[in-house]
Amino acid sequence: MTDFPATRLSALGGFIERDIDEMRARSTAFFEEMSRRRTVRDYRSDPIPLEIIETCIAAAGRAPSGANHQPWHFAVVGDPKMKAEIRAAAEAEERAFYAGRAGDEWLEALKPLGTDPNKPFLEDAPWLIAVFAQKRGGADPGQSLKNYYVNESVGIACGLLIAALHHAGLATLTHTPNPMSFLTEKLRRPSTEKPYLLVVTGRPQKDALIPLHALKKKKLGDIMTVF
Repeated sequence: MTDFPATRLSALGGFIERDIDEMRARSTAFFEEMSRRRTVRDYRSDPIPLEIIETCIAAAGRAPSGANHQPWHFAVVGDPKMKAEIRAAAEAEERAFYAGRAGDEWLEALKPLGTDPNKPFLEDAPWLIAVFAQKRGGADPGQSLKNYYVNESVGIACGLLIAALHHAGLATLTHTPNPMSFLTEKLRRPSTEKPYLLVVTGRPQKDALIPLHALKKKKLGDIMTVF
C-alpha cells in the first residue's frame, strides 16, 4: 500500500513490453535518425502549420521534472513583426558579445563555426520558440509554489523538443543571445520566468551550409563509462 494517490502503470497503457531484438532495432533506428540532425542557420520561409509545432511542444511537455511542477513555458512566435523585433534586440546583444563581452577564449572557440552578430534566421525561419524557465509554479495552472531542479527539468524538455521537431521533419537551431532578458518584455512573460533558450525551426534552404567543425562528434567510448 502507498500513502499517496496512485494508479498502476499497466492501467495507463504507457509501457509496451518489447523483446530484445525489437529493442535493439528501435534503439539503432533512433540513433540513426538523430545522427542526421544538424544545427541549421539557413532557412526557407515556407509556412509550417502551427499544429505541428504544438504537437512537438506537447511532446516536450511530457518531460520529467522536479516534483512534477513542469517549470517551463513555450512562447511560439510566427508573426513577422515580432520576429523582426526579436532579431533586432538579439543582434544588439550579439554585437556587444562579439565586440568583447564574450572574452577571447569563447570567441576563439566559435571561430570554426563561422558565427557572427548577424542572425537572419530569426526572421527567415517560420517559427521561433522561446523557452522560459519558471522559478515558481506547480503541477496545476495558477499555482505559485517553489519549483525544484528548474534548469535540469527545462533542459530535458528542450532536448525532447529538439528531437520531436527533428522527427517531424524540421531543422532546428538553438540560439542563446546573452543576455536574453529582452524576450521577457517582448513576449510579455512574468518576472518569475527566465528566458532559457530560443529554438529556431523550419525547413532548411537547399544550399544550407554546415560547418565541418559541427560534424565532429565524440566517440561513444569518450562519453560513456561502464562499471
